Amino acid sequence: MTMRGDKPNLRQDESPLEAAPAAPSWMPAAAAKEWDRCAPVLTDRKILTDGDLGSLENYCLAVGQVRDCQATLSGLPSLFFEGDKGVPRPHPALRVMHTAMTLARQMAAELGLTPVSRSRPALGVDTDDNGGFGDLVD
Repeated sequence: MTMRGDKPNLRQDESPLEAAPAAPSWMPAAAAKEWDRCAPVLTDRKILTDGDLGSLENYCLAVGQVRDCQATLSGLPSLFFEGDKGVPRPHPALRVMHTAMTLARQMAAELGLTPVSRSRPALGVDTDDNGGFGDLVD
């Protein structure tokens, strides 16, 4: 599968949060730990707004699910169990973990938390009132 199209450049928002908010009290521990790691980074970059908190919650919940699934799987003697008619089947936590990994990767890219998204042009406030042609228009 190949990705097509350009991802938009991240820009500082006009009304970013000044300080990283605390993780929601209802958030599971593994997800809250990721929140505590990422929210300050996004706040320092001045790209986190109130409107982005839902995306950050989803990202942190997905990362937390990956960690919880891995903890479950690491305690098992095998990742497979004997299913119907003796056919080996993967543990259900594997599917949950892989789905959460995919969501976490997608949300990380949206939030600017991946190496690719960080390598985009430098964040800055766009002061060009000429639709991106400021250097060509007087």
